[in-house]
Amino acid sequence: MRQRLVIIATIVIILGLLILLNGLSYVQTTEQPDSEWQPNRSTYNSGATGTRAFYDLLNEAGYKVTRWRESSDVLLSEVRANVSTFVVIGSTVLPFEEDEAKNLLLWVSKGGRLVLIDRRPDVKLLPKSGNWTIVLDVLSFPSATTDPGKPEQMTEGVSSVHPVQPTLLTQEVESVKPSRFASAIRFSYARSESKTNATEHGAASAIPTPLKIESPTPAEESLTPAEDEEIYEEGNEGSNNESEPAAAPAPAPVTHLKDRQGAMLVDFPHGAGRIIVLSDPYIVANGGIQLEDNLKLALNTIAGREGLIAFDEYHHGHAATQNDWAAYFAGTPILAIAGQIVLVVLVILWTQARRFGRPLPLPQVDRRSSLEFVASMAELQQRAKALDLAIENIYSRTRRVLVRYAGVDSHSSRAEIAERVAARSNLNRAHLEAVMRGCEEAINGGPVSERQSVSLVRSLRQIEGALGLRMRSREVKQAGESKK
Repeated sequence: MRQRLVIIATIVIILGLLILLNGLSYVQTTEQPDSEWQPNRSTYNSGATGTRAFYDLLNEAGYKVTRWRESSDVLLSEVRANVSTFVVIGSTVLPFEEDEAKNLLLWVSKGGRLVLIDRRPDVKLLPKSGNWTIVLDVLSFPSATTDPGKPEQMTEGVSSVHPVQPTLLTQEVESVKPSRFASAIRFSYARSESKTNATEHGAASAIPTPLKIESPTPAEESLTPAEDEEIYEEGNEGSNNESEPAAAPAPAPVTHLKDRQGAMLVDFPHGAGRIIVLSDPYIVANGGIQLEDNLKLALNTIAGREGLIAFDEYHHGHAATQNDWAAYFAGTPILAIAGQIVLVVLVILWTQARRFGRPLPLPQVDRRSSLEFVASMAELQQRAKALDLAIENIYSRTRRVLVRYAGVDSHSSRAEIAERVAARSNLNRAHLEAVMRGCEEAINGGPVSERQSVSLVRSLRQIEGALGLRMRSREVKQAGESKK
């Protein structure tokens, strides 16, 4: 038991030292405050630049929402039928790969709805709508000192934006308060080569040149579908072949919000689905969603369609393959401590029953105790009630040992034996003589109770233990043979 106690104490000391070293070596990194210079638009972020407030509101309001923590390629599997709207907010930590962008747009073309909320969305997620090209111009960059949690700094010098036309996305929206860093959405029309050739072979009068716009002008960015159709008809006038069926006009993006700098909210078709672009994520962020009708616009834009709404968290660095337990303790010494504890346990298990030194014989342990004698006395009392016989057996052996220890004759009196033993040891002569007298009186037929007999035997054992006379001769002989 003593050896096990030493092992346990050693393990506890080692673990304590490991914990102390990990605690001393751990340097706590202060959490970086939210900044518009490096925003975190994840729905897990409860800071000013995050979108957790909007996500929790949708969840509590009964909308079907989920944090999409897998690649967008999974949308093309059977799970695609459950997702109706896919939302990408802000600049992502992991960029979209070419295959991911193609698969996401393929999912949109099959009837999906893609919502892009960013000042500079990934160009791979902004395909052309027929002959219409959509681009976003960043007009102002935030500084590192701008506090996204203070609306007076984010909206300084910015006027409220009103809807340009009543649509489903602007339903019940009177005014929206964007930030001063909102981008301007511009789209331009580029005439196809087939229409240009048809015009060249048409009427001999004014031959229009192909319309190729590299950078959109303010007049072009607000073209309506009606104007788009006029441009298309202009490309087809002069054609005398009435039997040729007229091609369908290219679908034009629809502007929902617009200020003096450009459009802020547009949507356009892509195959059987639609793509919605909102140029300012501050409208749905925790710091700005409570301003004016920002929340209503966010609900119309993202939750305006039935079905499951998936917020992209995979590209924000929250992939489903990441262990939640490890992510929770990331940045703390808990993982290192746990690994070191596991290593110590493995070392203990590996070294179990392995000898580190020369083999040693097992120690000879004296198993005699007063409890065993009490059990024997109880047995004698129940059967023969021979207390005097038990005392005689023990006292006769103890007296022979005392005579030998004192160096006197076996016929010496107990007073002489007690005096000689006390002279060679630290025992009390009077107490030793009293114990011997009590034992002799009990042996000679004197009255003795169970308690007195147990007390006499315990005193004899204590005397043997004090003098180092606990082993019998045959036990000494056995111990000598085991050493050989």
